[in-house]
Amino acid sequence: MKVAVIGATGLVGQKILQVLVEQDLHIDEMVVAASEKSIGKKINFDGRELTVVSIEDAIESNPDIAIFSAGAEVSLLYAERFAGKGTYVIDNSSAWRKHSDIPLVIPEINASDISADSHIIANPNCTTICMLMAVAPLHKKYDVKRLVISTYQSVSGSGHKGLNQLSAEQRGERCDNPAYPYQIHENVIPHGGNFSDNAYTAEEEKLVFETNKILHSDIAVTATVVRVPVYGGHSESVNVQFAQQYDIDDVKGILSSTPGVEVYDNIDENIYPTPLMSYDKDEVFVGRIRRDFSIEKGLNLWVVSDNIRKGAATNAVQIAKYVIENFIK
Repeated sequence: MKVAVIGATGLVGQKILQVLVEQDLHIDEMVVAASEKSIGKKINFDGRELTVVSIEDAIESNPDIAIFSAGAEVSLLYAERFAGKGTYVIDNSSAWRKHSDIPLVIPEINASDISADSHIIANPNCTTICMLMAVAPLHKKYDVKRLVISTYQSVSGSGHKGLNQLSAEQRGERCDNPAYPYQIHENVIPHGGNFSDNAYTAEEEKLVFETNKILHSDIAVTATVVRVPVYGGHSESVNVQFAQQYDIDDVKGILSSTPGVEVYDNIDENIYPTPLMSYDKDEVFVGRIRRDFSIEKGLNLWVVSDNIRKGAATNAVQIAKYVIENFIK
């Protein structure tokens, strides 16, 4: 079993390597690739020292699996070349998510969308993964009609640039290469991705499109994305309107029994999820579960997860595991 990680020196790439070891995929050979400036660097993987190679060299190595986390531009340039050699490509960027013939997958929800011919598989946006882990099992029973989502996204979602900007500003220093158009320290910024002609941002539009592609649905979705001065962990306020009347205890029971979801919901003891709770964990945490009395069949949820793990690296590795178990002999 040969696996390549493209973008191995980045924030998510490093976490992918960690999760690959934790998931114990029995990898015989690991190939780590990155941009030209990183070629020759040394990376530790499961007690071994690996040398970063070029993406061209990674293609020539003919891996069984290639996990991309190097941005949409790199994915568009190289993913099809890997796939053309029989490699299964799992892509963390937005490059392939809207392609109708390419599955967009959260394994707990729609792994069956992957077939033996799916040589490029898209990983959803981190906020979509977090939110749907909680919403999808409820949709199965009560049929979601509408979602109103407000996100509280950590700076780690912007990679090293976001982390460096917050760190510098906390020290009272100027950041020479900021991730955001405004100071993020002691501030919140309602801006995630580029603005579209419709006044929504790319991050907001991803939540709309990806939700319905993954669920094979036509749910009405609207979203506001906000960046907050938190180092790791994305949070979301999710307002759900169902087609069917629901029972609040049943909702809690469904969520409690959903693999990958942990319910933290006891307001008498101030128990509810926070980003710190999610750090370096794969679970999606759900709390503040309560009826929305302002609308028929409405529900409010507060959902938190580690955006670098389940929101990116872990989900990608879970897809790889599914492909290995089902399609690679």
